[in-house]
Amino acid sequence: MKLAEQIAAEILRGFDKHYRIFRDISSAAKDRFERADWAASREAGRTRIHFYDQRVREAVDLVSDRFPLATVEELIWPHVKQAYFQLLYEHRQPECAETFFNSVACRVLDRRYYRNEYIFWRPAISTEYLTGGEPDYRSFYDRGEGLRGALRDVVLSYELRGQWQDLERDLDRLERAVAEHFGGPWTSDVDFQIQVLSSLFYRNKAAYLCGRARNGYREYPFVVPILKDEQGAMFLDALLLSPQDIGRVFSLARAYCMVDMEVPAAFVQFVSSMLPRKPRSEIYTLVGLQKQGKTLFYRDMMLHLKHSSDCFTVAPGTKGMVMAVFTLPSFPYVFKVIRDWFPPPKDVDRAKVEDRYLLVKHHDRVGRMADSLEYSHVAFPLERFEPELLAELKSVASSMIRIEGDQLIVKHLYIEKRLVPLDLFLQKSDEQRTRAAIREYGNAIKELASANIFAGDLLLKNFGITRFGRVVFYDYDEIGYLTDFKFRRIPKARDYDDEMSADPWFSVGPHDVFPEQFPTFLFADPKQREIFMELHGDLMDPAFWIAAQDRCRRGEQADIFPYPENLRFSRRFE
Repeated sequence: MKLAEQIAAEILRGFDKHYRIFRDISSAAKDRFERADWAASREAGRTRIHFYDQRVREAVDLVSDRFPLATVEELIWPHVKQAYFQLLYEHRQPECAETFFNSVACRVLDRRYYRNEYIFWRPAISTEYLTGGEPDYRSFYDRGEGLRGALRDVVLSYELRGQWQDLERDLDRLERAVAEHFGGPWTSDVDFQIQVLSSLFYRNKAAYLCGRARNGYREYPFVVPILKDEQGAMFLDALLLSPQDIGRVFSLARAYCMVDMEVPAAFVQFVSSMLPRKPRSEIYTLVGLQKQGKTLFYRDMMLHLKHSSDCFTVAPGTKGMVMAVFTLPSFPYVFKVIRDWFPPPKDVDRAKVEDRYLLVKHHDRVGRMADSLEYSHVAFPLERFEPELLAELKSVASSMIRIEGDQLIVKHLYIEKRLVPLDLFLQKSDEQRTRAAIREYGNAIKELASANIFAGDLLLKNFGITRFGRVVFYDYDEIGYLTDFKFRRIPKARDYDDEMSADPWFSVGPHDVFPEQFPTFLFADPKQREIFMELHGDLMDPAFWIAAQDRCRRGEQADIFPYPENLRFSRRFE
């Protein structure tokens, strides 16, 4: 066997090992759900995130040790790429295997990103019509019992072990929800069928049944959450039919899902048909294939740059002391570069900032923290940077950029969905929208606390608001586990001099927090402060925070649903 073929075969063996382990832990989510082992579910989610980098490092070490010529002779890599391509002809995960090849090749070649002939810059293997040994989705029909019979067949097809609270009651509720949505009982055409993915989507304490109903010329995507009660009995909790409600389930502001997929491209294509506006990069990331999501996002970004002409500019909002943030107006994302130095009172360093972002990646984001894509050595066209932005990057982050010809190379950056900063939103909002946003702001703080997260810096500028009015936190340099902080009341002043002193008359530890100060510290506008105190006055009481800490220490996991409470059958059909 030629050297190039040997290297290619070794890299593919590394990928196959990765995907085998990835699939094993993902498929075991069904057993964890059946046993209601939520602690194991959380640990599996954290563990799986590291799998890809571990397998890449193993493959890099193996190739470097066994084939030292590959590390110094770059001209061999186009032949390795060709040999690898031939191995993927009948592969079930070719797109992910190509990305794995890129990761290994870039590290072996010391990340020479600009030599695209050495890597799969574009996909070489089509994933259209790619199927596995078993169907990726199953179809169910009206067997004479109408919609109810088809729905029963769907639910029972997953063969979940355990008792149901009352499946017939839940099927009644599904039929009622369908009738309410469509304004009357369901009428099936001759070609009526329900198609559902062969694996449930598992996340936190829920399993999500994802499918689409086809009836005549129409197609209706839907999601049904399956939950367990305190006794371990299962029940159907809701029927989600609108794109907005389904999109919330697939939001990257939450933990990634566990899904058993032999052919990930087929699952992604199915979900894409349910949410055609959601980029496929996000769907790959959602199912735990973050590196593939990053690959597709980067390709989408480069394609957008090729077909647009606007310039990168400083992102709107209050400038941060830790990050230099810029954006491209025509592209709905922000790019965040860690500054070389942090002005007082910031007491962090680069390593700590990176560690905080890693914490968020590993943690359950409960729909309240933006997911970040982390990249190294990204080449941007220099001519697309506004002079003001370029001057700022040179001033505060010069170690993170370099110019090579007509390109600006950013050595390390994070990319996130662009949101409207909450402070700017409130400046332009009427009373009704202000009230709704402040309610959401307080809810975000409380839901993060239930997940053992304290944002640290609660200033409005560190939160953003989505187009659907949901408030999300996105500034992580002071974030920490809620249980690491000490929530205190402000001691009473000893005398008049204490009251008038500019400095505190009591000791303050590095993790001490005084919630009584929140309204004054967070809201300069008296009306906004009044609304906050009315809606979320409990956040000013240390007792709220101490109780939340106690629940976290006991291992209690709050039920935070990615869909409105009023859609839950227990609320809707009491």
